[in-house]
Amino acid sequence: MSERKVILSGMRPTGRLHLGNYLGALQNWVKLQDEYQCFFEIADWHALMSDYKNPSDVCEFGFDMACVWLAVGLDPERCVIFRQSDVKEHLELFFILSTITPLGWLQRCPTYKEALENLKESEEIRNYSFLGYPALQAADIALYRANFVPVGVDQLPHLEFTRELVRRFNHLYKTDIMVEPNEILNKVDKLSGTDGRKMSKSYGNTIYLTEEEKDIKKKINSMVTDPARIHPTDKGHPQVCTVFNYQSIFSEDEKDEIEKKCLEGKIGCVECKKILNEKLSGLITPIREKYKEFKKNPEKVNNILEEGNRQAAGQACKNLAAFKKEMGYG
Repeated sequence: MSERKVILSGMRPTGRLHLGNYLGALQNWVKLQDEYQCFFEIADWHALMSDYKNPSDVCEFGFDMACVWLAVGLDPERCVIFRQSDVKEHLELFFILSTITPLGWLQRCPTYKEALENLKESEEIRNYSFLGYPALQAADIALYRANFVPVGVDQLPHLEFTRELVRRFNHLYKTDIMVEPNEILNKVDKLSGTDGRKMSKSYGNTIYLTEEEKDIKKKINSMVTDPARIHPTDKGHPQVCTVFNYQSIFSEDEKDEIEKKCLEGKIGCVECKKILNEKLSGLITPIREKYKEFKKNPEKVNNILEEGNRQAAGQACKNLAAFKKEMGYG
């Protein structure tokens, strides 16, 4: 195996991937695959925790996710792309770690408490697996003895949970076999939805990475701008404009000039949206076209996943055997 440090990261296949997924993870993953030994998992067990009523959707979105990953530049020659549920060691290590996980650790998890507060009437999260998912996430990371996990600031409590659980395992069994992972913080600019609210598929305010040209234009034209600006020559307030939020990220080379013109009333919202449409179309069009090619060739994608599963399982089997040996259970 490579001497490079190991990275583990993944996504839940619960829907189509959008610009937020690209900024928050994918563009960083593409860079990391040249520096680290990367394992990228389609986290379908995690998805099933909330989408258990529609498991076929999880499978469909998982395949679709693989196509998008390949389209944005993840290369199976430079990283391992695999499906979590096809590597049986994930659930085995999950059970082992769950036996040493205090219930209070799970109940204090910020994401779990927030979900309970926000989704009081939802039965989807009121199940054992949802409560226990930080332990499964820890098993995912520990299984590959990952040195680093790319995360956003909001995910740091989950990574600390993993470190605590790894330390507990090593302490209980008087070993140092499990690796405490460190974070690689994703430097992500805050990207709101097209309506100014938090980006969410449920709000219908996302721009997908496979969006058609006409739909990109339609969504950009409907974006919220400065509500106080009536005429193109009015002085604008770009700091409150959703379009400028996107410009500051996707038109980085032009954002200072756009901001200056907006403040001086020298560029109207229609022209500003036209610039953004060109930038986003330039980003999304090659991704969409590559995605379509992969979708038309499912055998190729499945072969990539099968090879990724094989590589991931080889590493997982080796590490799990070493963990069990240290426990005196192998």
